[in-house]
Amino acid sequence: QVHLVESGGGWVQAGGSLTLSCVASTSTFGHYAVGWFRQTPGKEREFVAASTWNAYNTVYADSVKGRFTISRDNVKNTLYLQMNSLKPEDTAVYYCAAKNSGSYYYVDRHEYDYWGQGTQVTVSS
Repeated sequence: QVHLVESGGGWVQAGGSLTLSCVASTSTFGHYAVGWFRQTPGKEREFVAASTWNAYNTVYADSVKGRFTISRDNVKNTLYLQMNSLKPEDTAVYYCAAKNSGSYYYVDRHEYDYWGQGTQVTVSS
């Protein structure tokens, strides 16, 4: 069992930046593919960004491309999401996820084995 703990959410004005972190409880974090998803009330959890085990291959949702950056530090067992030029429509609970198969990245939330508890991001206009 792998536990993921997100942090870094909060309130920010439109145009601002936030960096989310996700710490994994496993020392084999470097073997995992990882992703970020977000969810608003009444909607399904949607894909934001994903990475292979070494972050050499990443993918982004069109809505965040060019503004968000996914990265990871496998020594610290930590995943990051740098969010710039934030918009009110980015307001959501953000979740990190991990899959014990690091060679590919995954955009389908059903592929992931482990999830964090979520961190709220609120962007005001």
